[in-house]
Amino acid sequence: MAPSTGTVHPVRYLALFGVLVVALYALVFFTGDKSATPKLGIDLQGGTRVTLTARTPDGSAPSQDSLKQAQEIIETRVNGLGVSGSEVVIDGDNLVITVPGDDSAQARSLGQTARLYIRPVTGSIDVATRDASRTATPETPAAETPATDAPAPEAPADGTQTPQNRPFLAQDPTTPEVAPAPGTTTPAPTGDASSDGTDEGDAAAAEIAAARALRQSSDPTVQQQAVANLDCSVADPLRGNDDPTLPLVACSQDGLNIYLLGPSIIDGQEIADASSVFNSQQSRHEISLSFKTTGSNTWAAFTSANIGKQAAFTLDSKVVSAPTIQGATPAGSATSITGSFTADSAKELANTLKYGSLPLSFAASEAETVSATLGLASLQAALIAGAVGLVLVLLYCLVYYRMLGVLTALSLILSGVMVYAIMVLLGRYIGFTLDLAGMAGLIIGIGMTADSFVVFFERIKDEMREGRSFRSAVPRGWARARRTILSGNAVSFIAAAVLYVLAVGQVRGFAFTLGLTTILDVIVVFLVTWPLVSMASRSAFWSKPSVNGLGAVQEVARERKVAAAASAKETRA
Repeated sequence: MAPSTGTVHPVRYLALFGVLVVALYALVFFTGDKSATPKLGIDLQGGTRVTLTARTPDGSAPSQDSLKQAQEIIETRVNGLGVSGSEVVIDGDNLVITVPGDDSAQARSLGQTARLYIRPVTGSIDVATRDASRTATPETPAAETPATDAPAPEAPADGTQTPQNRPFLAQDPTTPEVAPAPGTTTPAPTGDASSDGTDEGDAAAAEIAAARALRQSSDPTVQQQAVANLDCSVADPLRGNDDPTLPLVACSQDGLNIYLLGPSIIDGQEIADASSVFNSQQSRHEISLSFKTTGSNTWAAFTSANIGKQAAFTLDSKVVSAPTIQGATPAGSATSITGSFTADSAKELANTLKYGSLPLSFAASEAETVSATLGLASLQAALIAGAVGLVLVLLYCLVYYRMLGVLTALSLILSGVMVYAIMVLLGRYIGFTLDLAGMAGLIIGIGMTADSFVVFFERIKDEMREGRSFRSAVPRGWARARRTILSGNAVSFIAAAVLYVLAVGQVRGFAFTLGLTTILDVIVVFLVTWPLVSMASRSAFWSKPSVNGLGAVQEVARERKVAAAASAKETRA
């Protein structure tokens, strides 16, 4: 009995592959930025390197554990954006972030998110109102500032600015037992703390201590003085070094408001997840926020006791969002931040909250350009080596398989066409960048595709050695070859997946492209190679031994048949 291969419609398989290719290139040329070139990694196109210097309140050197934790958080943030080719390494007391391309803002943004806390809002004022009032009555500037126990006013939402005063919509209106908000008023550390740093470190520590004494005082008079004199347009010396156990006078991220905040109730490291979602019922973008166990219990108690009041999310001593609590959130439940968000602003705030708390703050850094000369030279050498290898493989197929080698070449070309479109789309939508390691993965993957052709053709030859014709040998050989092809590709894909999970840096790019081309190998063999060979087997021209190169195999089959007949004759005699 012949193995069942089902009804074969080669043209349908080829048509399906054609539809996939057309769809991919339609996305390439008619969506997004319409750039038809893949994004290249830093070793191929150069990029930007930013050095972040850790800052500690007393000017001492940061611990290696803190640096490693900060490195892991920033790497997680990078990986959350996709395989981008970025690198984060520790260099002494610094973190060095390298990002492909000439956009230094992207590199800076990866490290700017440092200390995130959630604090209750005890008062706020509009900067423009304060300045206008101070101009009208300069002798009493503090009279216009709110008292520390004044209720928080609601400010109108403005989608063009950093979202402020976003209402929280509790997903369940039930109210848990109210617990008092934590927080103490321990004295702020002074600049006399021991320090092993340089003179610059001592000066920074003194500057931080002075800012704390003014902006983190528990004295209402000092707080009003800080509100009256705080300039939100200049660099913040307290950036990321505020004491979470003390009150804080802070600017909003857009510099339009000044807030009086109580001691921190939740550290940003207690945030388990934050994501931007689209509420189809309300037709608006929201942020879904969830906490770890301790943070969730604290948040439940705080929201139940402070309905109608504001909670401020402070990042590096600036308020990035100050939503109004509209209902209690039970422990273990997610909460939503709503407001006049766009898709981009919702995603940006979600990323800030999700990756927002590093164990250290970092000073402003300088960006430098990294040359790609060495990478481009290596790329040229790799492309030449890959082209030579591919030509040798095709020549071997043409000599050994005759015209079947042409089908191999056609399949490889179509595979390359699909790979190129996918590289462009991955770079456009997930920030994937192709580096030398990724190129190696692509070349190896294309070589594995050639291996699949060899397995298929050899199975056809095995069937023909048993005396079958080319036409009948093709479906039987395919039934046997496809199991081997699927098994081999499954092993390769598992290896690539394990390598991707365990590796870091450029090795992950290699594993990613290797796994991708492994999947494409299966698609090409099933939708292109098999249908083409099946159509060739039905052609009188392709069935000629001089064309398909299978004459020697057919001769072996005839000799076996003659030998078997002679043996049977002798047995009967």
